[in-house]
Amino acid sequence: MARRAATSFLSDFKDFINKGNVVDLAVAVVIGGAFGKVVDAIVSLVMTSLLEPALKAAQVNSISAWPAGAVIVALINFLVIAFVVFLIVRAIEAMKRQEESKAADVGPDPQAELAAAANRLAEALDRRAL
Repeated sequence: MARRAATSFLSDFKDFINKGNVVDLAVAVVIGGAFGKVVDAIVSLVMTSLLEPALKAAQVNSISAWPAGAVIVALINFLVIAFVVFLIVRAIEAMKRQEESKAADVGPDPQAELAAAANRLAEALDRRAL
């Protein structure tokens, strides 16, 4: 009985893993982890190049020295991530619009135009009884 339950469990697990959604989710998690490192590097760059002079002028060693420093750092991370995602989505939408405009520029199907012209010619000949 235990062997049958284990086999059934493994079979169910195999079916679960073979579904496309699980693989897509795993890829998304890996890419998200790598993207997180890129965002951390960008935030560090922003913090050192833009905020460091302001912090030195305020005579503060780091943002984390402030009472709500961790919250401020988290907000900066969020804003950078949101901005990068916005840029990516905007680029994807622009590419979609270009593809749609190319599809619209193609015009009507030449076969359909030829068939319509042949039908008009046949109707004109029928009206003249030729």
